[in-house]
Amino acid sequence: MSTSSKAPGCEPIVEKRLSEPDDFARDLPSPPERMPGVMRDAPHPATLPAEMLLRDCELRTQRRSGPGGQHRNKTSTAAFLLHRPTGIVAEATERRSQAENREVALQRLRLRLATEVRSPSVLDQEVDDEERALRRRLSDRGLRIARDNPIRPAVLALLLNDLHASGGQPSVVAPIWRTTTSAVVRFTKTHPPAFTVLNKIRSHHGRGPLK
Repeated sequence: MSTSSKAPGCEPIVEKRLSEPDDFARDLPSPPERMPGVMRDAPHPATLPAEMLLRDCELRTQRRSGPGGQHRNKTSTAAFLLHRPTGIVAEATERRSQAENREVALQRLRLRLATEVRSPSVLDQEVDDEERALRRRLSDRGLRIARDNPIRPAVLALLLNDLHASGGQPSVVAPIWRTTTSAVVRFTKTHPPAFTVLNKIRSHHGRGPLK
């Protein structure tokens, strides 16, 4: 595969490093050796536009009791989103309208999908235009993303794809994102379930846990 078909600042780094006779290439597990889990074809569902992701979801609403007294109980409508292809569910009950709860539930669903579902990494294949654009936007930014940034689940999904493909090695993944090993670890720590997944991947490959 030619370097010209790959994204600037992303795939060329991987191609160059994989072509070097060093431990980087030797340490990459083959797909059958990787930690088993829920696998989906690209694009990863956490990266899909809202309307596309919702087409794969079943929405259920109901009134829920909760803190805030009688007024809260009468006006708050819970939203439950079931992602049919994976069976993953997210919910939101704290907002006063069903529309607002649906938006919160959708963001929570994206985070669950990002953490629990894997799709091919840039280490496996050439990525599509949307993923290439997202990776390019974040090049040289050190994975600094606010917690409320709507692209955070998508970035988390792609980063965990790379970590899964690398056998849980942040030092291998960092050059792909043009950042440091510590930045990769720090970003996964912003969502504790993601950091747990990273350490499970490492354990599967006989590597010690990160702290």
